[in-house]
Amino acid sequence: MKNVLLVFTGGTIGSEASCGTIATSANAPYRLLQLFERQYPEHSQIDFTTIRPVQILSENITPGFWETLIKAIEAEQPERYDGIIVTHGTDTLAYTAAALSLYFHALNKPMLLVSSDRPLDHPEANGLKNFIAAVEFIRQRRETGVFVPYQNRGECTQINLGSRLASSLQLSGDFISVQNKCYCHFENGVFSEPLITLKNKAAAAFDLKPDFAKRIALIRPYPGLNYTLFNLDGIDAVLHDLYHSGTACASMQRGADWSLLPFIERCRKQGIPVYLAPSIHSDSAYESTRELLEQGAEMLWNLSLECAYVKLLLAYGNFSEGGITSFIERNIAGEHVACAKSNSI
Repeated sequence: MKNVLLVFTGGTIGSEASCGTIATSANAPYRLLQLFERQYPEHSQIDFTTIRPVQILSENITPGFWETLIKAIEAEQPERYDGIIVTHGTDTLAYTAAALSLYFHALNKPMLLVSSDRPLDHPEANGLKNFIAAVEFIRQRRETGVFVPYQNRGECTQINLGSRLASSLQLSGDFISVQNKCYCHFENGVFSEPLITLKNKAAAAFDLKPDFAKRIALIRPYPGLNYTLFNLDGIDAVLHDLYHSGTACASMQRGADWSLLPFIERCRKQGIPVYLAPSIHSDSAYESTRELLEQGAEMLWNLSLECAYVKLLLAYGNFSEGGITSFIERNIAGEHVACAKSNSI
């Protein structure tokens, strides 16, 4: 018998479609369990303890959602269970996966986030398959950490490391891990061998509170981004997204308003750190990247954008200056993607 804490939070997997509108439903979580019992022959071997701390579509969540979710899980004493499953919407799945991965980095149990690309009663929904993969992971595997099982269309189920899950592909319901390297595959009831190697967790874990900073600004680059439009009042730090080659506009050719360089200088004068992500650390970098770093921006190397953002929220919510740097630099949940020479993390 496996004892599993099942945490319902809403999302598409917790929704129903009616009259052309998809909305969360009080009945949908129990629909998931009904379908599971019908299609999982050994369902009597799983004892679920269910809680529902929130019921929300994931596009509506804020960092306060993570605080509520974490406190609800901790109140249930997760060490008492063989594993934890959290149902969640797809829109912000990668951010919550990062938040739980980082916060629960010392938890000696598997935690899995389960989503669905469509409401469960839709014949093509993948939610039940993702849920069964999560249950089987708790039954068959011994790994600890946060994972996200997800079946893309026409593929077997991938088990993604929570700290490396990227947001859904545009105009698609598919998910991949950064660099398209998932943790393992699940097909016909069997898990593949791990495709990446997880190093043993460090003996000293960070003592975290579920406090996520509320004054971190995330800026996404695009051609013509005018930095004079940003008001920096009340901002503690800025995370600036980068193009895939680890770059953003550093040219003054078309004017200072469209260059990140003067914006970094403006932030520096106001005592606001500017962080950059994502980018893989290597011996070579584009000229524009080096100019941004020379101007004073700090690169969060080898992190996904989603994980970099959440890590900053936790860092600024829990630590002062020295502790912020230590927390950011430590690889605590497998979040640092290895360079090309190695698959170890």
